[in-house]
Amino acid sequence: MLDPHHLAALAAIHRRGSFDLAAAELHVTPSAISQRLKALEERIGALLIRRGQPCQATAQGLRLIHHFDALTLMEKALQADLPGVQAGPVPVRIAVNADSLATWVIPALATLDGFLFDIVIDDQDVSQDWLRRGEVVAAVTGHPGPLQGCETLPLGRLRYLATASPAYAARWFAQGVTADSLSRAPALTFSDKDRLQDQWVERVTHGKVARSDFPSHRLASSQGFVDACLHGLGWALNPESLVAPHLATERLVTLLPDEPLDVALHWQFARLTAPAIKPLTDALRSAAARALLP
Repeated sequence: MLDPHHLAALAAIHRRGSFDLAAAELHVTPSAISQRLKALEERIGALLIRRGQPCQATAQGLRLIHHFDALTLMEKALQADLPGVQAGPVPVRIAVNADSLATWVIPALATLDGFLFDIVIDDQDVSQDWLRRGEVVAAVTGHPGPLQGCETLPLGRLRYLATASPAYAARWFAQGVTADSLSRAPALTFSDKDRLQDQWVERVTHGKVARSDFPSHRLASSQGFVDACLHGLGWALNPESLVAPHLATERLVTLLPDEPLDVALHWQFARLTAPAIKPLTDALRSAAARALLP
């Protein structure tokens, strides 16, 4: 059997990016972390961590981290069946898109005891990749699957509205929301992975305006998107629940009220750890049923 302390050191180095931070997390010295990793690499006969800034696991290292995560969660599942097994909160690493985190995921997580969440924030179009690499045990994703070794449950549709401040709309869209005005009006983009604005523009202009055809600010914050729209920095696709209060007070307006963009979301998780994270799965499905469209 592989030493769980060695596996814990490997996971901590990869996720914290350095031996010093891994040592602080596990309450040991950097020297102990180095010795544990060396012993594990000698046992496996392969390089498991690429030293650098940050340190990152190799493919073999990621496989072992996934194995360690599964073991940790399965031990948690034993607590329900064996009351004599005592353990503290169990770390569980999941990938979630920023807009879900800002709207409906946090209330679900807050209902749960016994977990310590390590949340990777990434776009719903790529969050599945974290699960595929074995770096998380579950993900909120825009992909329905299938993914080998995983189950997928539909959560619902997160509705987005193209919004801007009244002054911004009057300045840039006085003649209407057209291909010409959209090609000139500055938008907001979360990151290079974010294609929401592109999809909406391509749809409403029937392909006349593409990603490279309109200017855009980069701003990696869901709440920042709303604030930027309120202050007239740009227009953006915002979750309806985040902008509803501002639409009600007319601090924001929708550019095309009849053109929402709905993004289907799914909860995808490894079958091996499904029993251990069932409380999490149930909490997320319940929260999604209240917050998302069917």
